[in-house]
Amino acid sequence: MKSDAELQVLDRDIILKTQAGLPLIAEPYQQIAAELDIDVELLMQRIRIMQEDGRIRRIGAVPNHYRLGYTGNGMSVWDVPDEKVHELGEMIGALDYVSHCYHRPRFLPDWPYNLFAMVHGRSREEVIEKAQKIADLLGEHCRSRDVLFSSRILKKTGIRIGG
Repeated sequence: MKSDAELQVLDRDIILKTQAGLPLIAEPYQQIAAELDIDVELLMQRIRIMQEDGRIRRIGAVPNHYRLGYTGNGMSVWDVPDEKVHELGEMIGALDYVSHCYHRPRFLPDWPYNLFAMVHGRSREEVIEKAQKIADLLGEHCRSRDVLFSSRILKKTGIRIGG
């Protein structure tokens, strides 16, 4: 049985080993456990605990949309009633061409938008068509909108801790 201090060190080591991504092999957790010289059961237990207490929010794949041919990606922004933003956000976030959707504060008078949804398409025209579908779904709740296209590709990474 490891002490609390040893578990804290182990948890940090697990984060350091996984923060840049899991190994692209059939059994990535077994490899990580072997590198940390622990049983895979302990590794999985520590990951579950860190997820439950919020130190790890999620584990998931991060596709490179550009390499998959989706080069017209745009952030659609929406001005919807604040009392409906969560309900409408869940509806829009469930669409297969929206990778993420979230509520953000308005900055009036210059920025009226409070709902953001990243729309993916193979061209800007396709993204605009999909944004129109979103507008149709929002109906009377859509007071204004826009689509912001990237001018360059930025490296997408989450926060990293140093080793």
